Amino acid sequence: MKKKLLAPVLLSSALLVGSIPVNVLAQPIDSSKVSSVQASKEWNEKASVPFFVKERSAEKFSSSSSSDALTYLKKNQGKTGIINPDKNLKVKSVQKDELGMTHVRFTQAINGIPVEGSEVITHFNKNNEVVTVNGRTNQTLAVEEVDTTASISREAALQSALSSVNAPEELTYDPTAELVVYPFEKNNHTAYKVNVNFMGEEPGNWFVYVDAKSGKVIDKFNGLMHAEENKTQTGSGKGVHGEHRKLHITRVKEENSGTKFALADYSHENLEGIFTYDATADWDSSNDALYTGNSASFISDYDRAAVDAHYNSEKVYEYYLNQHGRNSLDGEGMAINSYVHMGVDYNNAFWNGRYMAYGDGDGEFFIPLSAGLDVAAHEMTHGVISHTANLAYRNQSGALNESFADVFGALVDDSDWEMGEDIMAPAAKADGVTRLRSLSDPNSVVVSNPQRAAYGSGVYPAHMDEFYNMPLNVDNGGVHVNSSITNHAAYLIGQELGREKLGKIYYRALSVYLTSNSNFSDARQALVQSASDLYGEGSAEETAVNTGFDAVGIY
Repeated sequence: MKKKLLAPVLLSSALLVGSIPVNVLAQPIDSSKVSSVQASKEWNEKASVPFFVKERSAEKFSSSSSSDALTYLKKNQGKTGIINPDKNLKVKSVQKDELGMTHVRFTQAINGIPVEGSEVITHFNKNNEVVTVNGRTNQTLAVEEVDTTASISREAALQSALSSVNAPEELTYDPTAELVVYPFEKNNHTAYKVNVNFMGEEPGNWFVYVDAKSGKVIDKFNGLMHAEENKTQTGSGKGVHGEHRKLHITRVKEENSGTKFALADYSHENLEGIFTYDATADWDSSNDALYTGNSASFISDYDRAAVDAHYNSEKVYEYYLNQHGRNSLDGEGMAINSYVHMGVDYNNAFWNGRYMAYGDGDGEFFIPLSAGLDVAAHEMTHGVISHTANLAYRNQSGALNESFADVFGALVDDSDWEMGEDIMAPAAKADGVTRLRSLSDPNSVVVSNPQRAAYGSGVYPAHMDEFYNMPLNVDNGGVHVNSSITNHAAYLIGQELGREKLGKIYYRALSVYLTSNSNFSDARQALVQSASDLYGEGSAEETAVNTGFDAVGIY
């Protein structure tokens, strides 16, 4: 009898240990616990209050500066709910877009310390008029005082964070620590936000919040999303599926080994380069090296994963540059780095906050994951998200992070509306598992991870009626599962407008309106406003966005 294959992981995911819920209906209800849960829910809602203000009679300013934005916010505290904006907001960025609009992004702050997850964006049109303001603010701070002084050192916080995630001695890069105000479990904590990144069998891009008074860990989650002139020349290679690829490579000279050719592309103006590295089928980064060959033709079986990673990275880079005017993941020409042959039989691909990593698969469920153009676009879009809305990787904001990565995956690999169809192994296909997710028909794909499936119908949801209410210790609150609801909305919008307009609307929402704690309803508002900006208020494009989200029950 043929064995049933179960997906060990999904794109950008990590296996998280959690318990399957049991029936507790026979137990008596503790009213004090119910009251406590309700109070906690109400506090959490006040700690992240969304708002979206559209001005019908816009006030004109002399410019579209941050000071003008603050002047508007001071005059309109009743509309926005932001008290003393000049005291409680800190400028994060000022961005001018192709429509001539200027977007001033603030973080809420206390004594200059940023409030985690609370951002305000003021949008000026080309005539220096404020037309919209949106974001999320922590309203509990209006009645609560927070002592923002730290009692422990940054170094002590780092040690506490490293210990809490069982970090190995070797880290991918130096950990960072930033003092923030972190709203969590009915308290606004002054905390160090520590980012710890490492590789291994269970790689991590951990964000750990350490109480700046006691040194205790408040909260944590794994955000793994998942002088010499170099002259680039043309090379070639054979991909995982046997396709012949034209590559941009560089001739290099190595000591004691003569001339070699590296998967290093310096051909793009104002881009640091596109580089592909060999992780040598282990988790020891000291063995990693730029992928090289003895000739300009990379055709061995071992080369194939690297060839596809290098080729696909350039394709995704060109999509963002040509369609959206974005120069690399950060918009400023940062190097695009990919690592292939990660681990042994590793069934995953991920963005770790700095680069893309691709496993070779186990040959039963996955083949080398770099084979998928949509996979590369998905992972690189996580990099774009990190440098724009920076959607927090948990609950609905995390599901939006995954969804936007899927949507752009389907826009770059525009042959269908499926994700991962090119990385499934023959045995998986024979067992009926032909793709990871479907934007066009989410219900047609089984949630193969049994821990996640236990919280819903067992298939990917296409409507909010099918939403999976997962705890944070299972799939970070359902980021890979509930993302299919907003995926399906994108598909429906794309059917009405076409892929090009869909991409422009989604990119604008991501880069202009969404904030780190945005939920599904916020995303709808951001996308509707983006369609209105691009194509006009009341346009067919705006109607299509509204209709698409109506169809999946997001209001």
